[in-house]
Parts: sequence; C-alpha cells; structure tokens
Amino acid sequence: MAAVRHCFRNFHAAGAIRLPRAVSTPTKAASTYGTYDRLRPKSLQLLDVSKWKRREVPSDIAKPGYADSGEPNEWEGHIPILSNVEVEKLSAAGDLARRVLDMGGKLCQPGITTDAIDKVLHSAIISEGAYPSPLNYMGFPKSICTSINNVIAHGIPDSRPLKNGDIINIDVTVYLDGYHGDTSATFLVGDVDEHGVALVDCTKECLDKAISACGPGVPFREIGRIISKKRQGEITMFQSEYANKNSFSVSDELSGHGIGRQFHCLPLIYHHENDEEGHMEAGMAFTIEPILCQGSAVGVQWPDKWTITTADFGRSAQFEHTVSIKAENEYTQNIYIYTPWYQADQLSCIFNKIVVTEDGPQILTD
Repeated sequence: MAAVRHCFRNFHAAGAIRLPRAVSTPTKAASTYGTYDRLRPKSLQLLDVSKWKRREVPSDIAKPGYADSGEPNEWEGHIPILSNVEVEKLSAAGDLARRVLDMGGKLCQPGITTDAIDKVLHSAIISEGAYPSPLNYMGFPKSICTSINNVIAHGIPDSRPLKNGDIINIDVTVYLDGYHGDTSATFLVGDVDEHGVALVDCTKECLDKAISACGPGVPFREIGRIISKKRQGEITMFQSEYANKNSFSVSDELSGHGIGRQFHCLPLIYHHENDEEGHMEAGMAFTIEPILCQGSAVGVQWPDKWTITTADFGRSAQFEHTVSIKAENEYTQNIYIYTPWYQADQLSCIFNKIVVTEDGPQILTD
C-alpha cells in the first residue's frame, strides 16, 4: 500500500489530489488510451466504508496496534535500522505476501469480483497465522487493495466483476511475527489491448531497473531519476516503439516507504525526479512501488476517501517490492525470471522479497 506524500491525514491538502466533479463522461476511454471500462464513484451511501463489515480475524493471531482502533502510530522522525534477525522476520512476512499475491493473480479471470478475491486472500493470510495489514488501517475496510484500469491506488474490493480487457493491481501486505511484508503487481485479465500491455510492461521495467541500482551509499533520489528516464522511453526492453512515442507520467503524490515493525515509516521513496537528501545504508528496508499513468498522473479522490483515479481516465499500473539494504556479502540465490505478459491464465511470475548487497539484488524468498 503506497504512502501519500504528505501523509494520509493530510490527503486533501496534497495539491494533485482533487475531489471529483459531477460530469457526464462516455463509458469507454478515448481511443488514444485504448478501449477499456472506466471506473467512477458509486453513490455516497455505498461509499460510506465506515458502515462496511470487516472480515473476522481469529483472536489468537497477533495484530498490529491499529487493528482495533484504526489509528496507526507511525512516521517517527528517523529511519529504522534493522538487525539481521529483524531482516529475516521481514523476509518471512514478504515471502508470505508474495505467495498470497501469486494466488490472487491466478484468480484474476473475467467474472470474478474483487470482493471474492479479497475473501480468498483474507482466508489465505489468516490460515498462515498472519494479519492482513490494510484491514482497518485508518479505517480501510478490506484486507487487500484492488485497483482496476483508471484507479491509481487504494481501490477497495467490491461487487464489480472483472471484465475481459481489464488491468488490475493487487496490493498485498501481511503482518507476521511483528513485521509487515508488502508487495503488489498488475495483472492482465483476458485480452488487453497493446496500449495497456505497454503500460504494464514499462511499469515492471521501471521497478526492475530501480531495484538493480540499490545498494549502500546510493542516494534515495536515484530511484526517481531512473524511473523518470525509463518511463520516457529512454530504456525499453518491450514495446519500445510504443513507449518511445507515448511517454507515461509518474505519480508524485504516492510514494514508497520504509517498512518493518511499522506498516509505513521513513524513508519516503519518490518515484519521480526529486532533490530529496539521504542515501541507503545497511539495515534499511523500504518499498519501491512506481505508479505509471497513460496520461496525466493528477489524481481524483473518491468520496470513500481511499480510492484515487486518474483525472483524465487514463489507465494506471503499479508494481512493488520490498528492498532491504545489506552492507556485507550474503549467499547468492537466483534472480527471479518473469514473463512480460501478466495474464492471469498465463501467470508464471514469482514476486519476491529482495535483499540488495554490494553485488546487486538477491532473493530471500525463492
């Protein structure tokens, strides 16, 4: 789950987040963005998430401090430095999150509702003795986030069935043995047009390139520099002709974040070019989770106070891993291999927690 740049409580103050206007719009997107369904807010009554019944979690499962109150105690004024033991616990949480995400991707077929996906993944998480971190985080009513087509982030699972041609981001975070593990991916549902495929591919490339640059002493702003270059088509492995002709925008109001005992903490990881100070050090752990949009990255917040959609109804894609910085050399494991086609019926991706050493990124959860 991405962090809002000015923190969740100041969401409305963020300049790029605007409340929706009552406008009449067609049911299909402009041809320049491709053909797909555009999501828009439902009635205010349906969007009153405070009245939604939350899924139950067994009493013997350890819960984060906000599980009952909905009030997290985060954003301390320093970046946590994790010990090797803490990194192992973080890795275990990340491994579970990856396995649950993989399960969710396989469910992404036309006809299934996102609420049904939430139900299955909720059961999978608690069956492993973990707590679904988004559940009641500042009142969030579900156990995962599901963001479809023009939804930038924080989409709430509901009764809408997935449709052929949708793209959907599933964001999974679990709380296991005192630590949060956070990951997400965007999946193609059935046959997606080339515009949508190019967006998804480029977003995944941005994440991969950003991870490969991480290591001790690397400035945090290097992540944003690399992603900004890549989304402009300067470096492409797939659909290069399309990417060169159509620059994607990067959301600058939603960021990666530190993670560990807290769901969100420092550092904030910006995915656009920035002048933020600070560099990576051994023991730091944070998420990298770029969000790319077909047109403008300006967002509209729905009345549910969570769902954010693009103002111009262009599609959005996101991928996320958690990175831990290690100063010393560790045992070497194989880097994961993924296919560029994130179709649910051809799913062969493995989403992993990554440790970054002086030799580059390595997998802890293979």
